[in-house]
Amino acid sequence: MRLALALAASLCIAGCGFQLRGTADLPFETIYLPPAGGPGIALDLRRNVQAGTNTKVVTDPKQAQAVLEFSQEIRDRLILSLAATGRVREYQLRYRVSFRVHDGKGGEFLPTSSVLLTRDITFNDSDVLSKEAEEQLLYRDMQTDMVQLIMRRLAAATPPKPAAQ
Repeated sequence: MRLALALAASLCIAGCGFQLRGTADLPFETIYLPPAGGPGIALDLRRNVQAGTNTKVVTDPKQAQAVLEFSQEIRDRLILSLAATGRVREYQLRYRVSFRVHDGKGGEFLPTSSVLLTRDITFNDSDVLSKEAEEQLLYRDMQTDMVQLIMRRLAAATPPKPAAQ
């Protein structure tokens, strides 16, 4: 009976198209990423490329087939709603990253792209410290999601066409 249930479960999983994520195939063999002292997302992205792809991260942009440049990384919050007393009740956290990937010779794998993530958070004056900690956790979660989105865009990048001579 257990064998039959295990077999039925594996057939259902296989039938729905489920498969493990595995490694991403990037369209370049080497990539230059900004140093870890740059944007906050750079270190996480570097780790993901090194661990989840066959692409090598190089330290010199001249040795790289692709160069990733961040033009913007912004974290901000907007007031969504106010209480009757005029105090803030909800915020919207925003995390925007703009980047481009080029070959260093004028060709572009990805033109300048901007990705925006948002999260809504309630606010209470009596829980200021816990809400600040929650905000930091949400930003960290958004950064992790941003790395995954950028990795998907890198995997979908197309090599630049050679210039006609």
